[in-house]
Amino acid sequence: MYNSKSSLLLLLFLINSFIFFCNADSGTKCSNTSSLIGFESNFTMVQHQLRGHFKILDDCSFQVSRFDMLSGSSDVVFWGAVAVDFSNITRGFPISDHRLNQTTYKNASFSIQLLPNVTWDQIKVLSVWDVTTLSDFGHLTLPSNGSDLYPSRVHTMFDNCKNLSGNYRVRWSLNVEDNWIEIGLEAATKTMNYMAFGWANPNGTKELMLGADIAVAAFTEEGRPFVDDFYITSYSECMLHGKDGSAVGVCPDVVYENTTNGMTLNNTKLVYGHRRDGVSFIRFRKPLNSSDDKYDLPVNPTEEMTVIWALGLMKPPDTIRPYYLPQNHGGPMMVAYGHLRLNASENVDDCFGPLDADDKQDQDLIIASAKVPLVVTTGEALHYPNPPNPSKVLYINKKEAPVLRVERGVPVKFSVQTGHNVALYITSDYLGGNATLRNATETIYSGGPEAEGVMASPYELVWAPDRNTPDQVFYQSLYQPKMGWRVEVVDGGLSDMYNNSVFLDDQQVTFFWTISKDSISIAARGEKKSGYLAIAFGGEMVNSYAYVGWIDNAGKGRLNTYWIDGKDASNVHLTNENLTHVRCKSEDGIITFEFTRPFNPSCSSHDKKKECKNILDPTTPLRVVWAMGAKWSEHLSERNMHSVTSQRPVRVMLMRGSSEAEQDLRPVLAVHGFMMFLAWGILLPGGILAARYLKHVKGDGWYQIHVYLQYSGLAIILLAVLFAVAELHGFFVSSLHVKFGIAAIFCACVQPVNAYLRPKKPDHGVEASSNRIIWEYFHVNVGRGAIVVGIAALFTGMKHLGERYKGENVHGLSWALIIWFLIGALIVIYLEYHERQRRRDRFLGRGNWVLGNVEEDDSVDLLNPHHASARTGSQNSGLMEVQLEPLSR
Repeated sequence: MYNSKSSLLLLLFLINSFIFFCNADSGTKCSNTSSLIGFESNFTMVQHQLRGHFKILDDCSFQVSRFDMLSGSSDVVFWGAVAVDFSNITRGFPISDHRLNQTTYKNASFSIQLLPNVTWDQIKVLSVWDVTTLSDFGHLTLPSNGSDLYPSRVHTMFDNCKNLSGNYRVRWSLNVEDNWIEIGLEAATKTMNYMAFGWANPNGTKELMLGADIAVAAFTEEGRPFVDDFYITSYSECMLHGKDGSAVGVCPDVVYENTTNGMTLNNTKLVYGHRRDGVSFIRFRKPLNSSDDKYDLPVNPTEEMTVIWALGLMKPPDTIRPYYLPQNHGGPMMVAYGHLRLNASENVDDCFGPLDADDKQDQDLIIASAKVPLVVTTGEALHYPNPPNPSKVLYINKKEAPVLRVERGVPVKFSVQTGHNVALYITSDYLGGNATLRNATETIYSGGPEAEGVMASPYELVWAPDRNTPDQVFYQSLYQPKMGWRVEVVDGGLSDMYNNSVFLDDQQVTFFWTISKDSISIAARGEKKSGYLAIAFGGEMVNSYAYVGWIDNAGKGRLNTYWIDGKDASNVHLTNENLTHVRCKSEDGIITFEFTRPFNPSCSSHDKKKECKNILDPTTPLRVVWAMGAKWSEHLSERNMHSVTSQRPVRVMLMRGSSEAEQDLRPVLAVHGFMMFLAWGILLPGGILAARYLKHVKGDGWYQIHVYLQYSGLAIILLAVLFAVAELHGFFVSSLHVKFGIAAIFCACVQPVNAYLRPKKPDHGVEASSNRIIWEYFHVNVGRGAIVVGIAALFTGMKHLGERYKGENVHGLSWALIIWFLIGALIVIYLEYHERQRRRDRFLGRGNWVLGNVEEDDSVDLLNPHHASARTGSQNSGLMEVQLEPLSR
């Protein structure tokens, strides 16, 4: 044991020694030969509210301190380039492995190691670079060849910072020797809002604003920063009295008097201003002691003085008041206005992290309309939203690179007047300029080389974003990168996004669809609040494929597909259909879901999964039912299955874009089927049997039975057909049952016409004519064929009923029908046997003499039995003839 402990201690000692020497070696790798060692500078803010101080430590590392930055994409790095212009900085390179990914930095400090193959001589511009969007968040310039080791001034960095409210800050730097103070006002506020800051009248007691000397900073309607010197004489908007023209209220100094002692009254001087990420920033300088002792207050930098501030809406100039004038702040104290004691000479920095605006979009927003074309031109890049940028960018309706918002399903028309060297196109690529030239891929939604024109001959480009268009695309030039900006694609009305829509049963669910070549896009929207919405393809929820949309506990929309083969929770089986472009959302409790699916699932021939059988045929009516309930979960139970459902399915004609409520026609079809069974199963076969096996009976009774049964059967057939056509609202020849039925009815209707046209029977002993023989052959076989086709129509009708309603008793009725006709076949066999026996006996002379006609007299019109009766009566009224038949012939 002692030896093992000693070995373990020795091993630990060796490991620690190895780590120590490795660290010592690694520390000696960095030299201090560069002339840039010790160079310090501040980052110039470009976007994402980036601020920070930079210092080179040695040949392979640097330090960043006081670093602020809003979260970027998943690939933000420190980047080196030879120049800050668009073409050079985009061809730059990463200088370290450090990632600034998806993190908001607040007054952070850290050291960074350069990559082994990177030296300071290679870097002229150091940038915080978003590789994903090719955007510069901020940068600084390093001196070259050891010259000018003093960094250029950065307008966003100050010595001090004070929070005035949650979204408003004042920054300042003081220079007492030169008699000035530079102030930076920074607020997460709207574009046309003002930022006011100044010193209260030290002689005032309660009314701090009266007699106050303030600076009001804002942006013009064109987006240019400005700052004016104001003096407050009353709590009101600046007004001019008509009598003497004197000004009262919150007015610029120059409104009171144009000059004093030959000096301009506006003693504030604009230094810099920008608006980035929804945050307004304006830097200005003003003297501590102004020559204007009437409207400016002296600032004592070593004493605490009361300062006042406010945020509010700025009113643009008009013909009456040619100045930008601040409106009443209109908000609560310490949110929209306030005051505090401030000593300008004390070092203060309580601004922790960057301001984060709720709406970070600084660009103009243009909402496209289907009726008004968008005029696309080019112009100078003044306030391009995503630097670095080229010198020329795209303008829409005279606005520089605005955000364009379009609706799915609503066509957008562009009037392209960009010149022949700029071609407009809508792309998925952030940069544009033909991504294939950068070995990248992109999806082009509209436009291309042909989309170029001039004012005299503009090119009209029409783009119709559909439901499959992503939420964000870009309008760009095909030939130059990064000239355009974002397109927000939002959902329009579902009626615009889809070609067809119908109400399902009870008009509580709307069903939308659009058919493409091999797929169908479907949407369903409930018309009342619910916890989930389901639609299913089938006559009812049982034995159907269901699509269920709901909002989960995290507030995310979900959509799943199921096969339902029973009424219990265990009968709901999750499937894995190939759905794309899936969406589900809830607005005020109203659930809407969308998806796209192929008509034929992509399954192999031997795949037996349930979803492989969910085939849609656009030429066949689709039966759709719906259900809604309070809650849905992936682990379904009896409790959360309870729902309100449709009472009946709706048959949706996908190709025609229409629908019809499917009625429960089982009672109607049952009556129709019974009438057809009565005709084809009893009356018509009975008439044929009478003509075949009752001719030996005395008199013409077989004629009467045959005619009456055939007439009755034919009448019932026609009534049954009319009954079904009336209830089904049409005559459809799509099913096999209807085709058999038409053939059987045709044969049945031919028989009376055939009987009416029959040739006269020859006299006794005279040979029958060929017409008579042909007629008898045709009449007999058409009648028999009609019975066979009619029986086939009965069986196919039972099959059609089962497929339509999935009736449980259809198989039983089919077997009953089979048994009935088997019994009928046995009766026919029995009668045929006795008929043949009787004929054989008569042929052999085994009969005796009989009274009456031995052979039937069919000279009577079978279609008019009254004539037959009259003739029979006239024959019987004479002497009765007795005919003796010999025993053998």
